[in-house]
Amino acid sequence: MKNENKKVVLIGTGMVGMSFAYAALNQGVADELVLIDINKERAQGEAMDLNHGLAFAKSNMKIYAGEYSDCKDADIVVIAAGVAQKDGETRLDLLQRNVEVFRSIITPVVKSGFDGIFLVATNPVDIMTRVTYELSRFGASRVIGTVTTLDTARLRYLLGDYFTVDPKNIHAYVIGEHGDSEFVPFSQALLGTKPVTEVISERPFLYKKEDLSAIEDQVRTAAYKIIAAKRATYYGIGMSLTRIVKAILNDENSILTLSVKLSGEYDQTDVFIGVPAIVGRNGVKEVVRLSITDEEQAKFAKSAGILDDYFKGLKL
Repeated sequence: MKNENKKVVLIGTGMVGMSFAYAALNQGVADELVLIDINKERAQGEAMDLNHGLAFAKSNMKIYAGEYSDCKDADIVVIAAGVAQKDGETRLDLLQRNVEVFRSIITPVVKSGFDGIFLVATNPVDIMTRVTYELSRFGASRVIGTVTTLDTARLRYLLGDYFTVDPKNIHAYVIGEHGDSEFVPFSQALLGTKPVTEVISERPFLYKKEDLSAIEDQVRTAAYKIIAAKRATYYGIGMSLTRIVKAILNDENSILTLSVKLSGEYDQTDVFIGVPAIVGRNGVKEVVRLSITDEEQAKFAKSAGILDDYFKGLKL
């Protein structure tokens, strides 16, 4: 990532990919955006459509449909390709179908000479991020999954609404698998600098601990409800991708919940799973270790075990 031109390649021009592309254009996060899809005509059409709105955008981004060879000098390759999640289908059910899709993507990207950062959005994202790591043989710091970035945003929105506080002043995370075993370590959730559990205990006439469980459940099931209503989710994850790309290209060293490879943190090794991490120009700089309780540690271990078991059943 040595050149001054900020270049991003998007692989997969479905609703998730194009929601990201649209958000990226409007926020002016890169100088160059390349669209790649197995359906080349669609990629060309999407590039044309975005280009026709450049006059109204905040930056003069170069946008075009390209080939895998265009990945060579890219800073980030965003992978949003894969088979769609069906109504009622869990993220883990998607696993085997998407592995073969990734095999056909990672090989030509690496062969192009790409030496940047992989950012994976395809579900089940934790496992697909680990698949990307294994197939690419890149260093772990340069293979990242979107994972619970969006879930964390949902959580902060709901907690902000519950406590009548700006979500930006809520500091809380969703960790674990991006799926059914994800959870909120409420022991580490803060309203400003004050633990939310303390706020609840001080005002039992206004707030209840059980309400936190209900909020956690809303976060965990949000995607299923959206899929049931409109068949897919894409705006939220598109904006999450844009936020992560911005943090990387601008070397923000921001703390975001990402799917990263653990090396002993939270008593886990090798598994890719959602945790708060510092991310900047060279990818993941550091995993942030939360001081979670024994009960929360058990939940995390269970979530990691689910992901590890599924991954070990794959034939890469």
